[in-house]
Amino acid sequence: MSHRFCIAPMMDWTDRHCRVLHRLLSRHARLYTEMVTAEAAIRGDRQRLLGYTASEHPVALQLGGAEPARLAEAARIGADFGYDEINLNVGCPSDRVQSGRFGACLMREPELVGECLAAMVAAVNIQVTLKCRIGVDEQDPEVSLRAMLAAAAAAGVGVVAVHARKAWLEGLSPKQNRDVPPLDYELVYRIKRENPALMIVINGGIARLDEAESHLAHVDGVMLGRAAYQSPAQLAEVDARFFHGATQNLDDAVARYVAYVSEQCAHGVPLHAMTKHMLGIL
Repeated sequence: MSHRFCIAPMMDWTDRHCRVLHRLLSRHARLYTEMVTAEAAIRGDRQRLLGYTASEHPVALQLGGAEPARLAEAARIGADFGYDEINLNVGCPSDRVQSGRFGACLMREPELVGECLAAMVAAVNIQVTLKCRIGVDEQDPEVSLRAMLAAAAAAGVGVVAVHARKAWLEGLSPKQNRDVPPLDYELVYRIKRENPALMIVINGGIARLDEAESHLAHVDGVMLGRAAYQSPAQLAEVDARFFHGATQNLDDAVARYVAYVSEQCAHGVPLHAMTKHMLGIL
């Protein structure tokens, strides 16, 4: 049940204020940070990059990187901060990420990903997970996805979130990569049947909770991205529909978030940094 319903890590969107709002709408959805590079976690302002509100649990830290030792160190830092999970990004297609040899381009290097994951697993006592694509560019997803999952399983990783479309690293922008390459849910379903012991969470193009529920006939969990951010009111039904809990009262959640915003403003947080996450709620 831990990953039955997740909200995807999204750069510039799922910051700590966004996650507080989403937690008010669902007590049980698993939340993810924006991607933080291993180097930033090690060398940067940790409180600014990794700080979160206690109410966010269960919350996962997503890391980006390609050096096993540095990822292991960053994972230890995340564990010391109290995160419930450390997730490795093997799905982001941006030019900046590619230039750092991490993100989706690592789909071409499953052995290296396995080494990174194994180092992270050895470094912490909390769950280490993977988020990947089904392939990149001219790769055959039937081959590339299986190779990636085999590497993850060999490293001791038991949960993989799969964005069910390729990433085109040449010729498409990161925005286009969220829509243009075709989705292949059936491949992810087949992969789950082949790997019954591996928890597979499906991601990509899921807009409504009805769609999310239909995927659970084939995989272990679902991960909503833009739909959760742009139409957050639907998150109030997540606990009732996915966790045998209660529907959250939307008005009450908004009122509690307004109180949170007021408190944060008193500590110098800019108002727009928090209200922007509410734009789609009504």
